[in-house]
Amino acid sequence: MGCKVCLIFYVPDMDPTRPAKVNPEMFVSSIEKYNVSYSFGSPAIWNVIAGYCKPGDKRLKTLKKVLMAGAPVSGELIGRLQKILPVDATIHTPYGATESLPIVSIEGREIVEKTWESTKQGKGTCVGRPLPGIEIAIVPVSDNAISHIDRNNFLPPGEVGEIIVCGDVVTRAYENNAEENTLAKIPDGNTFWHRMGDLGYLDADSRLWFCGRRAHRVVSEKLQKTFYTIPCEALFNVHPEVFRTALVGVYSSKREDSIPAIIIEPLKTSTLPAQQLIAEVKEIGKQNPLTQDIDHYLIYPDFPVDIRHNAKIFREKLSVWASKELGDAV
Repeated sequence: MGCKVCLIFYVPDMDPTRPAKVNPEMFVSSIEKYNVSYSFGSPAIWNVIAGYCKPGDKRLKTLKKVLMAGAPVSGELIGRLQKILPVDATIHTPYGATESLPIVSIEGREIVEKTWESTKQGKGTCVGRPLPGIEIAIVPVSDNAISHIDRNNFLPPGEVGEIIVCGDVVTRAYENNAEENTLAKIPDGNTFWHRMGDLGYLDADSRLWFCGRRAHRVVSEKLQKTFYTIPCEALFNVHPEVFRTALVGVYSSKREDSIPAIIIEPLKTSTLPAQQLIAEVKEIGKQNPLTQDIDHYLIYPDFPVDIRHNAKIFREKLSVWASKELGDAV
């Protein structure tokens, strides 16, 4: 006799283009009504739910597994979710891309207990170990095409570089886009590697740490230094009046290269005067070698974010805005 498995999928009544605006009452009621055991969603959704539910909320008693993806997930959010979910529920934060999803994953308890403190200290976001059939390597950062794989160029544990991946779940090519294939795919004999477009490193335990998008790094020739978004921003995000921050490169007519700036989105409930908040955040920056060379700080009340997840920051838009705000002051 064969074994039959019945899966029922339920999409909650919400605007999928605005997950951060989800109605928590309707969302939680749906979980209770349909005995939902597995939920996948943006961290923007679960941030709302974690703020709405009280510890041990019985309406969530059927939930056994929660997956969050689309943007880095903070250990702080995971900790809040652990308080409202059943004790035996697990939280996973898989990482991947449209071309390769997923490639690694990590369970929430490991984040809270073993990696979150390092994240807050600017070490990047730990996204987990390679899944079965996936090989991950770190190579030197390049904005140009890579003609072939040279394993002698794979970077050692702890060194930040570009994340590349090989495995059966990785798409072979972009349809009718030879230029993008040349940039994103690296031939390797009878197989190939995909360039994730992200930066990070592997640690001694084969865990992958995410440090931001390659296109978002700020390379300052004047400072002879490269700034990575996720490690830098994590240092400032611990401030109690800060919702999130964004590292961007700013430009002016006086300079050929960019210089780093930090944009601050305060909590909606913050009553701290803008200049005082900037001063306090700037002082945090001066205390860490990663950010001590950053001189420019600005406040932007509501960051532009992606439609699908409401969590990925459009740093390119903030860069244009900051460059206009600072003008030739940089």
